[in-house]
Amino acid sequence: MFKLDSRLHNDTFFVCDLSLCRVLLMNDSQFPWLILVPMKNDIAEIIDLSEEEQVTLLRESALASKALQALFSPLKLNVAALGNVVRQLHVHHVARFDTDCAWPKPIWGNQPTVAYDTSKAQALVEMIQQWFKNNS
Repeated sequence: MFKLDSRLHNDTFFVCDLSLCRVLLMNDSQFPWLILVPMKNDIAEIIDLSEEEQVTLLRESALASKALQALFSPLKLNVAALGNVVRQLHVHHVARFDTDCAWPKPIWGNQPTVAYDTSKAQALVEMIQQWFKNNS
């Protein structure tokens, strides 16, 4: 049974499950920010996945990127698998704008997160879920 790291669980909202990855919305209202987590236990690196799973991860990552582009029209997408704090393999997909609070710097370590209010988070999750339902 798949176990999501507790930090990811506590810092995100569930959006949907794809064939390989769980899609999460980061609870930071400063950036439209999706996180893909392959639903495999004890995986820390992309190379820990089989070659077939790596291809699936790339396809699902592209899908998440397309969702952010379609829904938010960002200037740039930042996609990264860092894992320095949370070892479980997860890939960040962040929509960036030249007007965002961190631009042009990385989002990590530059400012505290700003949580969504509950109704805004629910509406955003539903909008993203609908996009994935219509496009995957």
